[in-house]
Amino acid sequence: MHPRFLALAAAVVLTSGCGYNTIQQYDEQAAAAQGNIEVQLQRRADLIPNLVETVRGYAKQELDVLTNVTRARAGLVDAIKSGDAEQMANANAELTAQLAIVNRSVVEAYPDLRSSEQFTRLQDELAGTENRIAVSRNDYNEAVRRYNAYIRQFPAALTAKVTGAKDRKYFNVTNPTSREAPQVDFGTKSAPATPAPANP
Repeated sequence: MHPRFLALAAAVVLTSGCGYNTIQQYDEQAAAAQGNIEVQLQRRADLIPNLVETVRGYAKQELDVLTNVTRARAGLVDAIKSGDAEQMANANAELTAQLAIVNRSVVEAYPDLRSSEQFTRLQDELAGTENRIAVSRNDYNEAVRRYNAYIRQFPAALTAKVTGAKDRKYFNVTNPTSREAPQVDFGTKSAPATPAPANP
């Protein structure tokens, strides 16, 4: 048998027995879960311009508040482009905080806004997106936990070192100012602050 063929066969046996395939599988699962988060975050970002325009129609003088929401939305879009889970979590928390300010300072001051059909529809879509983000976050963090734990086990740890496999970041808020982001509820009075979920 040709020596090159033997070397190839040995390499296949070694990589299959040292966790290489499992590392790749877990990494792909985590990447797919992150993709789901990104889709939902982008959906949330896409709803913000319509929300800003709807609020502006009722409260033209609230420019500072609306500018801050627009800035937070831009930060979220940039974070999605970065592909960094922590940046996305922090940017999403900042957008949540700015939307809560809109709720407190604008929505309650303009009752007609809450009765707007367009505003109500946007409110429902944003709430649905937030729920999907929460589900996607849990799925992603579980996939990351499984992947990170596996590449620390022997012999997978050796394979991870050789192949350059690194720990993945969790989708958790790390910015201290965003750890207690207010809950957004456009249909009620100011909502109390809700602590960010603890690290898994």
